[in-house]
Amino acid sequence: MRVRVRLFASLREAAGTELVELDLPDGSTAEEAWRRLAEAHPSLAGRRRSLSVAVNRRYARFEEPLAPEDEIVFVPPVSGGSPPSIPAPPQPPSTNR
Repeated sequence: MRVRVRLFASLREAAGTELVELDLPDGSTAEEAWRRLAEAHPSLAGRRRSLSVAVNRRYARFEEPLAPEDEIVFVPPVSGGSPPSIPAPPQPPSTNR
């Protein structure tokens, strides 16, 4: 069966492409799709532990079976921004004149 894998952010940069089509045996899982993708793009191999997966725009488990023409997205961790700032406590009025 043929499935499409869309790559975003750091995964797209590491693989050098945003779309990969994979031919997999019937009944393959997202985990098997990831293994096949990592074989074709070795720069991705060490990233599996930090990923989530979505199949047809819904989060899924890596062990769920895929169907022909599914669209798979491996979601890297999201980071960025800055930690929330904590306002300083109010200071009492100064008594120095």
